[in-house]
Amino acid sequence: MSDSKKLYPRTGDMQTVYLKNVITCPNIVVGDYTMYNDFMDNPKMFEQNNVLYHYPINHDKLIIGKFCSIACGAKFLFNSANHRMTSLSTYPFPLFFEEWELEKKNVTESWDNKGDIIVGNDVWIGYEALILAGVTIGDGAIIGARALVTKDVAPYTIVGGIPAKPIRKRFPEEIITELLKIEWWNWPEEKIAKNIEAIQSGYIEQLKG
Repeated sequence: MSDSKKLYPRTGDMQTVYLKNVITCPNIVVGDYTMYNDFMDNPKMFEQNNVLYHYPINHDKLIIGKFCSIACGAKFLFNSANHRMTSLSTYPFPLFFEEWELEKKNVTESWDNKGDIIVGNDVWIGYEALILAGVTIGDGAIIGARALVTKDVAPYTIVGGIPAKPIRKRFPEEIITELLKIEWWNWPEEKIAKNIEAIQSGYIEQLKG
């Protein structure tokens, strides 16, 4: 039987983890069965190596849904990597409050805050893709290898490139609407197991109640 509490879901494979089980930061939330593969480093170092400029002072969040597949080197770049673009200078003076005798509490004024990164369910994020702060990726989307995602991605849309642009929809709109309605990723494990063959077939009419 499936077990979302496993660290290594594949026997003998130390490069693939169920990501939820390596997360310690309260501002990172990951759903069941979402997997991360890293053949270059320890996948348990995801928080340190892949979630960048995610400083507690900013309170921004990384939220990833269930059954996502995240390839090696995919990164999430948070707000503290930004600089203010509305000021006369992009230099982060508030960050160096000691140097300039500024208030420490105003450190977050060093950057533009674009919000959380939210990844839906059943999303595939390709090799070394980069997701920027404020981006929401819809359920069932696919992010191409080394894509730079600067804007929201609609559900069941394939995007790629720098910056990432839509390539095509995975299914016709009526199928996408039905998939978003049934939310198979929220089904009980027993029901998912019974429907794996149908899910893999690509034909929604084969799904069983």
